[in-house]
Formats: sequence, C-alpha cells, structure tokens
Amino acid sequence: MTVTGNVLHPCYVSDNTTIVFTSNVSITCILLYIYLGSLSVVTICGNLLVIISIIYFKQLHSPTNYLILSLAVADLLVGVVVFPFSMAFTVTSCWYHEDFFCKIRGSFDVTLSTASILNLCCISIDRYYAVCQPLTYKSKVNNNVIGLMILVSWGIAALIGVGITVAGFNQGKCEGSCLMDALISTTLACIFSFYIPVIIMLCIYLKIFLVAQRQANTIQNTTGQSLKSGAAVSKMERKATRTLAIVMGVFILCWTPYFLCIIFQPLTNDDTPVAVIETLNWLTLSNSMLNPFIYALFYSWFRSAIRIIISGKIFQSDCANTKLF
Repeated sequence: MTVTGNVLHPCYVSDNTTIVFTSNVSITCILLYIYLGSLSVVTICGNLLVIISIIYFKQLHSPTNYLILSLAVADLLVGVVVFPFSMAFTVTSCWYHEDFFCKIRGSFDVTLSTASILNLCCISIDRYYAVCQPLTYKSKVNNNVIGLMILVSWGIAALIGVGITVAGFNQGKCEGSCLMDALISTTLACIFSFYIPVIIMLCIYLKIFLVAQRQANTIQNTTGQSLKSGAAVSKMERKATRTLAIVMGVFILCWTPYFLCIIFQPLTNDDTPVAVIETLNWLTLSNSMLNPFIYALFYSWFRSAIRIIISGKIFQSDCANTKLF
C-alpha cells in the first residue's frame, strides 16, 4: 500500500507533485480491478439476456415486459457507462481527474438511477391496473400508453441528470472528495428522484396487496367451473406482481443507505469517509446486477429463454414463436 497525504492507495504513488501508476502493483490493486471489472461484466451479460429475451420472443411482447425491458436497458447502461467511471474513481481516488470527470460521472449516476426508479414506478402502476382493475386493464394499459410512460420516465431522468450538471450544482474539485461534494449538492434531486417515487410505489403495492388478498378470499369462498379460468389469470397476475414487488424491494434495500447518507451528511459536522461513500455507491450499482438473477429465480419464461439463447437454438428458424410458458 502507498501513502498520499493521509490516504492509503494500492495502485498509485505520489512524489508530492504528481500521481503516477506504481510499477510495483500490489495484489490488492489487481484484485480490486478484477472484482470491480467482473461486476460490470456480470451486469452487462445478465441484462443483455433480459433485453434479447423480451425483444426476440414474441410471446414476451406484453406491456409489463416492455417496462421490464426499459428497466433492463437502464441497468445495462449502468454496467457499460457508470461502472467504468465508478471503477476509475474507486481505484484512483479521483486524484488526477479534473472537475469535468466528476460532473460527467454524477450526471450519468443521477440519470440512470432516476430512470430505474421511474421505470419501477411505472411497473407498479401497470401492476395496479392488472390486479385491481383486471376488466379494464387491456383497454387502459396498451402498448401506446406503455411507450408514453417509458418516454416520459427517461425524459424526466435525463432532465434531472443533465440539469444538475448544467446548473452547476456539482462544483467539487477532485481532491479526494469530489464524490462527497457532488452528492451533498444533489439533495433536492434525491428527494424528487428517489424518496417521492418510493413513497408512491409503496402506497401502490400496499393497495395491490390488500386487493389481492380480497380477491383470494373471494375465490376460496366461491365454487364453480366458470371461475376457474378467471382464478388462474388472477393467480398469474398476483405472481407477476409479487416478483416485481421483490425487484422494487431489492432496489430500495440497495439504494436507501446511499440516499440516507446524502440527506444526513449536511447535518453532521464531520465528513463521511470517502471509503464509506464508495461502499454505499457500489451497493447501489450492484442492484443493476441483481435484477436478472431475480427474474431467473421467479420467472420460468426467463429461464427457458436463457437456455434457448445459450444453446444457440435462437438462430433456428421460427424460434421467435417458441412457447416459453
């Protein structure tokens, strides 16, 4: 480990004027690169499988899956764009980057995280109509409505992400704490892009849970062949809702510590160590890697699609019409 000021770093050395990559690279530096790089690869591959599955297989062309597709695109971009930026900051401690680097990183972070949570918000609305208003679901939630929801979600996310940079909120220089300065200055953006949507989603899923429980009791207390098909549909919708609620729950678990730190940081007298901020930041980024695993665990159609894609059967003629469930 090498020392620069009060900071230990495994990859760089300082001669009091410049920071250079050390010729005697420590095993810690190598393992850090491998670990963070592997997270990026897993995130990209997992979400790419989700995107290919939904786009290619015609059976998966549904409003709910289009929202999952949009969420997977956001997660894929996190793996492609945000992971390298964050890896560069984590490994170099931002020692030789200028203010522009910090602004770009913060802009991408805010844009993609906001896009993810707004897509989750749209998914909760879709699930509300599917479970609570099943008779009018197809007429109210069609492909055009879903397309508009996705467009608005990404538009708002881009507006918030770019607006923070253009407005000059991220003014911190890269002196070991640029991330800290950038995060503290985006507190208002966090409120509008995280806390308010999360509260809305929790209220929606609570309503869905209560309605689903009431529907389940009604089905149990009613007998008759005419209700069997409706009960099966209702059960399938509830299962999809439960799975997507788990996706939202994992998102909240990964992101809440990070945003709580941002909110309470200005209220404390001492700066939070950069290492703590970086750990919380990587916890949030890991959420983009976890979503495909949740789909694989709960969605049989995703497991079937993965088997077909990996086996190469996807290149066979008429494979797009394969029944996955």
